[in-house]
Amino acid sequence: MKISRRNFLSGGTGLAAGVFAPGLSGLLGKTDESASRPPTPPNLDPDATILLKGGTILSMDDDVGDFESADILIQGSKIAEIGPDLAHDGTTIDASDMIVMPGFVDTHRHMWQGAIRNILPDGTLGDYMEHITGNARSVFRPQDAYIGDLVSALGAIDAGVTTVLDWSHIGNSPEHTDAAIEGLKASGIRGVYAYGVGTPGERNRFPDDIRRIRNGFFHSEDAMLTLALAAGINAGQWKLARDVGVRITVHVNGTGDLLPLADELGPDVTCIHCANLLDDEWQLLADSGTSVSIAAPIEMQMGHGTPPILKAQSFGIKPSISVDVETQMPGDFFTQMRSFFSLQRLQVQQQGDPERDRPRVPMMSVRDVVELATMQGARDNGLDKVTGSLTPGKKADIILLRKNRINVTPVNNPYGAVVLGMDTGNVDTVFINGVIKKWKGTLVDVDFDRIRSEVVASRDHIVSNAGWPKQSDGSFIPSAGN
Repeated sequence: MKISRRNFLSGGTGLAAGVFAPGLSGLLGKTDESASRPPTPPNLDPDATILLKGGTILSMDDDVGDFESADILIQGSKIAEIGPDLAHDGTTIDASDMIVMPGFVDTHRHMWQGAIRNILPDGTLGDYMEHITGNARSVFRPQDAYIGDLVSALGAIDAGVTTVLDWSHIGNSPEHTDAAIEGLKASGIRGVYAYGVGTPGERNRFPDDIRRIRNGFFHSEDAMLTLALAAGINAGQWKLARDVGVRITVHVNGTGDLLPLADELGPDVTCIHCANLLDDEWQLLADSGTSVSIAAPIEMQMGHGTPPILKAQSFGIKPSISVDVETQMPGDFFTQMRSFFSLQRLQVQQQGDPERDRPRVPMMSVRDVVELATMQGARDNGLDKVTGSLTPGKKADIILLRKNRINVTPVNNPYGAVVLGMDTGNVDTVFINGVIKKWKGTLVDVDFDRIRSEVVASRDHIVSNAGWPKQSDGSFIPSAGN
């Protein structure tokens, strides 16, 4: 049964009311008239024009350039014009205390885990596989997948991430998959839904169910969500993805794993982690145009291996950035960018004599990191014609970052402020597809109290059924990492 977002959120279907649990409908939109109200954004028609006036523009487009002070004209869902002193008679937003830049683009995040954020802070990769993709995933209901995706996506928007690839290995059943997609859609984020395997069982339809998913949810080329296959290192799965016409995203962390698939690599494939690849495999990636996504903090913390930022660059590959899991890592890109910047520069300074056939890689600049966090992510998600830069004709996925907070005042280098000084508190306003999703520091049309109640209930179900007793400090996970 296909569920529209309107029917799903209004509780107008038996699936919403019965399978996804009572109360999940209407999570977006304040209903309590007596509640204190956050700042109200301009009431805009979907086709309205908006002028962002006088911001510091970091366009990530060499043809557009950067500006200390300039304007951006938004018409409907798209960027129409960028430059100083643009004429406009409609709605104007003062951006004079803002850095205005494209939203961050995440190329790999397991968003179904939103209800169990921070639950495994000391865990290794082995702990994660035992407790999260083992015990926890096996007790997830469809409504847990829905609220997990919704909470994770709203958290991303709040942090200025406007596009995310949801690596959704919660395909326990078609109902789980549909619920995750609906949670992603309900948030209003731009996304790539990467359908993945779940807990084995008679209701698990991976990977063949991608055909039903494609026909049921992904009709329009201009939709906010596109489809991918979160595949294994499996030629048959890659062929299925290509038959359906979707991109391939795959975890790769073993040595030599890619060699049997050498002829299958290509620009429609993104390999994630890649910490233990042979040089021959790196050369295959470079020669085939295969992209690479690195989740540096998680890889260091959980034991995947040293994040291969420098190795990728030495083969001419620009890696994109991903959060990976919120079970033990924050969902913002400020953390990610600082990790990339610091680690890459350490690796460069520790280089010995350059190899005869490999040029020495230069130290990364703060602008380089912002490019990886925006435009490179868009390329690796197959969305570089849509988002990733402030370019006239692209979708208006734009964030306004406050320059007037004490953590960055005075701003002496805007790229430096973004990478090294700012945090989520600087994210003032977020546009996605020309729609204001965050305004003056507050998410728009989100009933936070109700969402919090639902996600806590989901968390309580998961930990209870996974057998994780509550500890004296309020934590749940048993003895991870010990």
